[in-house]
Amino acid sequence: MRSFINRVINIALMKHSVKITFLLVGMFLLAQFIGLSIIERYTSRNIVNGTVSYEKLPYGLEPPPINENYGFIFIIVGVLIGTGLVLVLVRFRKINLWKFWFFLSASITMAVAFAAFVNQWAAIVFAAILAFLKVFKQNFLVHNITELFIYGGLAAIFVPILNVTSVAILLILISIYDAYAVWKSKHMVTMAKFQAESKVFAGFLIPKGKISIPKQTKSKAKSSPGESGKPSFALLGGGDVAFPLLFAGVVLKNSGFIPILFVIPLFSALSLLGLLWFSQKGKFYPAMPFIAAGTFIGYCIFLFLK
Repeated sequence: MRSFINRVINIALMKHSVKITFLLVGMFLLAQFIGLSIIERYTSRNIVNGTVSYEKLPYGLEPPPINENYGFIFIIVGVLIGTGLVLVLVRFRKINLWKFWFFLSASITMAVAFAAFVNQWAAIVFAAILAFLKVFKQNFLVHNITELFIYGGLAAIFVPILNVTSVAILLILISIYDAYAVWKSKHMVTMAKFQAESKVFAGFLIPKGKISIPKQTKSKAKSSPGESGKPSFALLGGGDVAFPLLFAGVVLKNSGFIPILFVIPLFSALSLLGLLWFSQKGKFYPAMPFIAAGTFIGYCIFLFLK
């Protein structure tokens, strides 16, 4: 009886409802599987003298010419610069500029993702249409469906510049940065609130009430009781999806598209589930330290079973 009561209390204190929690984890896992299938299409298993060859990316895109051992430095610098630019937009409330930036980024990454399966010019047209609907005709279904493909396209660009060691270092550094940005400087929370307010969020976004994302109005939105000043959405940041996918993609690059590979995203998803299950309402948590831990556990199991 006591264990049942404790379970009820834990569910009542959860940051999100059980339904939303499993929906977030399910979308995370689906994005990993879709992303791996995209990466596999761009990774050729033709190995000459121990070197893995790659299919050319569409639209003349090429991975940066960087040694795999140091690829994590390039990405970390990019993350810091991108964060700085977003904070400038937040400081000056440049929502329209953020939307334009997001539209371009979403169009390019989705085009790369779709071009893995269809003609590249059809892919870019389809991607641009979806990106327009995502940013300017806001609806949570379109938003989340497109998010499922964005990170696969992004990973296809950066997987070639990483090896297992460098991507592991990347996950550790990003986890430390995420913890600092959420718990210490809190600028990650500021950016998440800005993106939620603009209704253009880099990551999965689930309304806790209405099904569609309401359009912005000049009048102040009314908050439901007990939620004044707090976002009315359940959020999972794009980085929390992209970085574990990068790790699994690098493993795929080295080992090939084998079924046991999926144990890595599975344990990443289980660690995310644990975080969401035990997190509490009204508090913000850095997801990457927990997801990275699950990713590393999954990789160890992958090596054991391989």
